[in-house]
Amino acid sequence: MPVRIVSLAAHSGAGKTTLCEALLHHSGAISRPGRVEDGTTQSDHTDAEKAHGFSITTGVVRLNFEGTDMTVLDTPGYADFVREIRGGIRAADAALMVVSGVSGVEVGTERVWATADRFNMPRLIAINKMDRERANFSAVLADLRSSLPGSVAPLYLPIGEGPEFRGVVNVLTGETGDGGEVPSDMRSTLKEAQGSLTDAIIESDDALMERFLEGEKIGTGDLHAALLRAIHAGTLYPVIPVSATTGIGLPQLLELMVTGLRSARERGPTTGLDGQNREPTPDAPFSARVWRVSIDPFVGKLAYIRVYSGTLRPGDTVLNTTRGDTEVKPAHLYLVGGKELTEVPELRAGMIGVLTKLTDLHAGDTLADPAHPIQYDALWLPDPAHTVALHPAGRQDEDKLGAALTRLMEEDPTLHFRRDPQTGEQLLSGMGDMHLTIAAEKLAAQGVTVTTTTPQIAYRETIHAAAEAQGKHRKQSGGHGQYGDCTIRIEPGEDFEFRSAVVGGAIPGKYLPSIEKGVQEAMIKGSLAGYPLQDVRVTVLDGSYHDVDSSDIAFRMAGGMALRNALENARPGLLEPAVLLKVRAPASFTGDLISDLQTRRARVQGMDTGGTVITISAVVPQAELQSYSADLRSLTGDRGAFSVKPHGYQDVPDHLAKKIIEEKRAEVAAG
Repeated sequence: MPVRIVSLAAHSGAGKTTLCEALLHHSGAISRPGRVEDGTTQSDHTDAEKAHGFSITTGVVRLNFEGTDMTVLDTPGYADFVREIRGGIRAADAALMVVSGVSGVEVGTERVWATADRFNMPRLIAINKMDRERANFSAVLADLRSSLPGSVAPLYLPIGEGPEFRGVVNVLTGETGDGGEVPSDMRSTLKEAQGSLTDAIIESDDALMERFLEGEKIGTGDLHAALLRAIHAGTLYPVIPVSATTGIGLPQLLELMVTGLRSARERGPTTGLDGQNREPTPDAPFSARVWRVSIDPFVGKLAYIRVYSGTLRPGDTVLNTTRGDTEVKPAHLYLVGGKELTEVPELRAGMIGVLTKLTDLHAGDTLADPAHPIQYDALWLPDPAHTVALHPAGRQDEDKLGAALTRLMEEDPTLHFRRDPQTGEQLLSGMGDMHLTIAAEKLAAQGVTVTTTTPQIAYRETIHAAAEAQGKHRKQSGGHGQYGDCTIRIEPGEDFEFRSAVVGGAIPGKYLPSIEKGVQEAMIKGSLAGYPLQDVRVTVLDGSYHDVDSSDIAFRMAGGMALRNALENARPGLLEPAVLLKVRAPASFTGDLISDLQTRRARVQGMDTGGTVITISAVVPQAELQSYSADLRSLTGDRGAFSVKPHGYQDVPDHLAKKIIEEKRAEVAAG
């Protein structure tokens, strides 16, 4: 039986999950479509998805249409759940991109399109919600062509729009879905679309182009065959208008998914990191990738695999080549459909399966035949963009937090946890505020109650001028005393640098490491507000010692005293961490975004406009982005996305530094 694995991807709100339900219902896989609002859909079946009303994980559903077995991977629309989105795209052979007929191309559309581009993924484009008020097929088509790279062409046109949407017309054949006449007011539009589609098809096929240039009239049959080849190759992206709620356009979409999208066999061989190839056939050496992991409270760890080559049977020994060729022996194999697991005797090339109770499997791992090992590339996940501080509600929650976080991060590798050595806070980082809200809910489901707060900013201190000072530690208490004496110069530098300019043996060389250690210990707390000191170059100029009373501890104390004394005249200043922010949103929000960034003390580095979307790069103090995930969602109506990367430290403006220092001193005084 022919097989298709299709990733369903869209910006949040495009109606992707509703369309998935409609496809299941129209194909006969379910007797009645579920509703997102009621929490009754096949793909959004977790408690969190039902509670929030949107996809959080990638739902796996199966349907059969015209003798073709189709696995549809319904990925989340929120960019916060990028791990699920990218995993779903990597596991599929083709993608169905869903765009709202009202909203058009949005940032999420561009993000998933770019991911599909990165992996040469063939795509279909369904313009959904064509039955809604303000739906505009022509405007969305123009949006697609201007925003997304590649050849985008309508294969079907809508008959009517909004509440008047009542059918579709095949551009290539001129036939309507119900066999009726094309409305007279559509004929000129249809003729123009036919010319545009014909040109796109001919341009995708060198043989057809040669025949066309020789003056030959290309028949519809040849055009249709070339169209399918272009879709399979990912050089042409056909567009079809649909309504998931009324069902209009669904038969044509399903037909296009069967004939237009490539199968696993047609995808061709998969290449490993070392250049080896694996043919997508059941008799080739076995290979697969774990594309997602979930933790079921009853079953345990579920590893979702995409089989690229060969056949896996229960009890077979395979290697996890990503984890040092460790052996794995799955006892049971399953197919998944919604929330149901069905045990099967084998998993063959081109199938999505589930392995259970294998604790050493992680998202991105490669499984391979021990006799023919191969390793595939990683899943390519971005760095976290948003961080919160975790505060366990009680001692029991504190004790269980570590194990619960380990399970959470096994399931979702885009979550990162660390303890800040400066502030002592336990920090959880993810892709956005929604991502971390869901993570906290998952901790609660494991019996660990936490509250989240905005993290403290890890300020630092530095100096802006050179200064010299002496540090002398002398103590006499009977018997051997303590004596250490050094004069140092401090000046602005990069990181920390320590050197000696002592001449004539004023300080024996054996005591210089002790002075350095004393200086570094004193740098842990700066003179302004007790924040760590950085970017200082220290030079030992002179000093003295005592044959009997000098010791390592004495010179260590002297080094610390010298630094503290020198800071008084070195114009100490406050530093704050900065990040490189990249924010993507529809270009119509450019003015609002720039104005907002200016209020955050941002230094805009550049703006890049691509189609209807703009990318703004700016260096921004970390303190000004603590709530940016929610603020950006509010500012753009959930049509923006952002990423951040550390960008070192920068000076805090004097008026803000004064306030921060006063608050810190008051906090220390209050204990």
